[in-house]
Amino acid sequence: MKKSILLILVCFLSIKLFAQEFNFNITLNTQKAQSTDPKVFESLELALKDFLNTRQWTADEFLPEERIECNLQLTITQENSATSFTADIAFQATRPVFNSDYQTPLISYVDKGVNFNYEAYQPLEFSDNIFNSNLTSVLGFYVYIMLGLDYDSFSPFGGEAHFQKAQDILNNIPPEVANSNKGWRSLDGNRNRYWIIESILSPRTRNMRQAMYNYHRLGLDVMAEKIDEGRAMIARALSDVDKANNSYPNSMVVRLFTLAKGDEATEIFKGGTRKEQNDAIRILSKIDPSNSSKYRKIRP
Repeated sequence: MKKSILLILVCFLSIKLFAQEFNFNITLNTQKAQSTDPKVFESLELALKDFLNTRQWTADEFLPEERIECNLQLTITQENSATSFTADIAFQATRPVFNSDYQTPLISYVDKGVNFNYEAYQPLEFSDNIFNSNLTSVLGFYVYIMLGLDYDSFSPFGGEAHFQKAQDILNNIPPEVANSNKGWRSLDGNRNRYWIIESILSPRTRNMRQAMYNYHRLGLDVMAEKIDEGRAMIARALSDVDKANNSYPNSMVVRLFTLAKGDEATEIFKGGTRKEQNDAIRILSKIDPSNSSKYRKIRP
C-alpha cells in the first residue's frame, strides 16, 4: 500500500515538473527604493520566481529542455510607500533554433510605470478570470503573450488560445483599477497592453501571425541545413509583416516584431542576395523608420 502511494506521488510530481513552461531569470533593481526594508524585495524576488516558474500555465507537457527561456527585470522607479511602488518591467523571451545552439528572441519589451503593492512574504495570487492585483495581472498578461508568440512560431496561429487568455485578463480588470493604473485602456496612449492584444488579435494583422510561423519554423529552423532556402522564407515573412503594417499602420504587434527581430534580421540579410538585401532594407526601414540607419548596414 505504501509503495502504491509512493508511486502515485512520484507520478504526480513528474507531471507537475513537466507542466512547467518557463525558466525565468528574475532581476530586481531597487536603487531608487532607499527607505523600504530590503526583506520586502528579497521576498518579492522569490515570490516572482515561484509565480512564474512553478505555476502551470497551459495543459501541455514541457520537458525541462523545452521550457521557454525568459528574463524579467523589475526596476523600481518610484517608492510610493513602504508597500506601494511604481516600476518598469522588462520582458524578454527566446526560442531555440533547430539544429543549433542559437536562441532567437520572441519579445523584448519594457512596460513602464506599473503600479503595485507588495508586503514581505506575501504570495502572488492570480486567476485567469478574477482580478487579484495589478502586478499579477500584468505578469499573467505577458506570460500569455509570450506563450502565444512561442506557439505561433511552431504552428500557424498556434498561439490563439493564449492570446485569448491575455485578452480575458484585460477584460477582467475592474474599471476603478484601469482608471488608476495606466496601460489597460485604449485612452492610455497607443503603446500599451490594450493595443498589444488588440493588434495581435485584429483581422488586419493575420499576415503578421503567419509571418511568425514562416520566419521561425520555415525560416530559421531550416537554415542550419539550407541557409538560402531559410533566408528566402524569412524574406517572405518580412513581406507579410509589411502587408500587416499596410493594413494596420503603427500597430503594436509590428512594433513588438521590430523590437525583437530588428538586429537579428539585419545580420541574416547581410548574407543575402542583392534583391533580398534591398527588399529587407526597404521593408525594415519602412516599418521601423527610427532605425533605418541600422538597416542600411545590411548592404555594405
